[in-house]
Amino acid sequence: MLESPFLSHRVGRLCMAWAVACTLWGAPSVLSQDNAAPSLNAGGSGLQPRRGGPPPNLPSDAGQYWKTYDLAPYTRELKTVDRPQQAVVDWILRETGTDVWFSDPFGFLNADRDTLRVYHTAAMHEAVEQVYERFVNGTTVPQLYGLRVMAVGSPNWRTRAHSLMQSVPVQSPGVHAYLMPKENAAIFLAMLRGRTDYREISAVDVVVHNGQSQTLEQLRGRNYIENYQVAPSAWPPYMPATGQIQEGYHLEISPLLSLDKKLVDLVIKCKIDQVEKLNDVLLDLPLQNGQLYTAQIQVPQIVSWRLHERFRWPADQVLLLSCGVVASPAGKPNETLLGLGSNALGLDRLLAPGRDRADALLMIEYRGDAPGRVLPTATGPAPTTRSAANPLSRGRY
Repeated sequence: MLESPFLSHRVGRLCMAWAVACTLWGAPSVLSQDNAAPSLNAGGSGLQPRRGGPPPNLPSDAGQYWKTYDLAPYTRELKTVDRPQQAVVDWILRETGTDVWFSDPFGFLNADRDTLRVYHTAAMHEAVEQVYERFVNGTTVPQLYGLRVMAVGSPNWRTRAHSLMQSVPVQSPGVHAYLMPKENAAIFLAMLRGRTDYREISAVDVVVHNGQSQTLEQLRGRNYIENYQVAPSAWPPYMPATGQIQEGYHLEISPLLSLDKKLVDLVIKCKIDQVEKLNDVLLDLPLQNGQLYTAQIQVPQIVSWRLHERFRWPADQVLLLSCGVVASPAGKPNETLLGLGSNALGLDRLLAPGRDRADALLMIEYRGDAPGRVLPTATGPAPTTRSAANPLSRGRY
């Protein structure tokens, strides 16, 4: 059959019009193999969100507004500290809570070494400014805190010491906190030293920049046989599979002073994991000849303890924490206490082999500016600083 030139021309124009319409409407054209269909999301229900372009307008229905805060007066004094601005962010979150930044009304918080950026309501800006002032207009001189670790065999030391101190609330189970004037603290220590079950483990001075964190850590790996694996080429055809538990201590303090240095805000984090005992268990493993091979595995008996609290108290008083009666693990801990040299807190003596359980006490005292009051330690470098602080506990973060 002969093809009409007129008909071919009309068909060509219709095809071109259809292809243009498909392109404009976003539909795939069956007449053009070069036009690919729009990509679908993982569920195949729609188009992927468009990337690029200008940012959308920020919600301001609750009166949110943008404000920047200059951190340079604080951070330029901490040239040896990595990311000192993180301490400012952490303390703001402790004061405001974290939920307000991830729920209605919309807002956000961001910081680099020189600038703090906040977008939120006027009430939230007021809370941010109160924390910001304590960093920027507070002291930038390293501060000195005294930490004293003690152990008393019986918790009845409270009978005579009760009149010397004031109990304050604590949220962590089994932990008791007390405040006492520094004069009473001296009497309290003299009273404890007269007991036969008292051990003063160690007293150490910790240097911390205002708002930053100081971490003390002492860990060691404890290996044990947790299972047996088949090994056909060996006899017996089983090989022990070992596990490891990290036991020891991780202690972190983060103090923040008030503008007049009359109040200390302190966050303390402490975790202790101790292998109290390895229980032996026998397993009957089958052999190819139908007999049984008896092997022994170990099941750890672990004692763990956690403390994460914030305290605020007058700087001229002493904070005493009773951590409760803690267990004594077997074996000698590895002497790897960070920042203060080997075994600075003497925790190996607190939990030495053969010791009975004892009431562990931690005394914290603010001693003022560090320059001129402490000498660099001869057993290691100066402590590294970072961030995590009431007479009342302020909860956890």
